[in-house]
Amino acid sequence: MSVTQKDINKSYAKVKGEELFLKPKTPKAKRCISIPGFLYKDIPAYVAKLYGIEKGDRIFYFTKSALDKEIKRIAGKAGLPLIRVHDLRHSHASMLINLGFSALEIADRLGHESVKTTLDTYSHLYPDKDQQLADRLDQFRLADPEGKETP
Repeated sequence: MSVTQKDINKSYAKVKGEELFLKPKTPKAKRCISIPGFLYKDIPAYVAKLYGIEKGDRIFYFTKSALDKEIKRIAGKAGLPLIRVHDLRHSHASMLINLGFSALEIADRLGHESVKTTLDTYSHLYPDKDQQLADRLDQFRLADPEGKETP
């Protein structure tokens, strides 16, 4: 069960050592997303390890480039192929597709202006969806009100 929501209303960048908080690229990118309960429960333990943190302070002080560097370091140690930070977003979308969420739900979560963007990017992950749809229609048609198949 989702415990809380997180507002996505700004974008962070570090340019020539200066921290910049920018507006999201598109109106749809400004959104509120729910986070799973397990993640919500992990955050207080993480915050408790931070020194001098005040309510409203940023709790993640690493940049995209620092995260990229750490991913490369760990992947190298583990002998794994390199991935980009943005690949984590693609992995999340792929997992949501595999869990059966619709392209519209995923587009909203990712902040895509149009569901077409989601379908253009991830349609290859829906190869058997048409067959699944037909199978479910078969199940619906063949079931009587008590859930038994009819001849």
